[in-house]
Amino acid sequence: MTVQTGIGYDCHPFAFGRRLVLGGVELDAERGLAGHSDADVLTHAIIDALLGAAGLPDIGTQFPDTDERYEGADSIELLRTTLELLRERGASVVHVDATVMLERPKLAPARQRIREVLARTLGIEADHVSVKATRGEGMGFVGREEGAAALAVATVEVS
Repeated sequence: MTVQTGIGYDCHPFAFGRRLVLGGVELDAERGLAGHSDADVLTHAIIDALLGAAGLPDIGTQFPDTDERYEGADSIELLRTTLELLRERGASVVHVDATVMLERPKLAPARQRIREVLARTLGIEADHVSVKATRGEGMGFVGREEGAAALAVATVEVS
């Protein structure tokens, strides 16, 4: 077995009339994130981290925003497809650590539910999925509440 690590990052602007979905969980918010799919920055960052850990092409290559099949796509389904790609490479998920960057809404009330959804999808225990949140403290696009971002690190075992 070889242990490999990947890193992923994603960001999307806020938009009225959109749902705010993070880690497959819809949060109560006046604005959601704009994007070709459901714009779930957390799941997108995790997907990229997993793809990187397995030595596979990035999320934009796997699920291009120019492909109508992915318009409005559920990112948890994209994560499931990503896991199939990993299995084909003999890779299995060991741990995921992620940070969401947004001013509001607060992530704390939904954090455990997000961890559980991600863990169930990834096929690992919730203890091996870390989801944290931080604010922009008024700086940058996150601090000005123009959008949200996420950073993820994934560890996989490859046989």
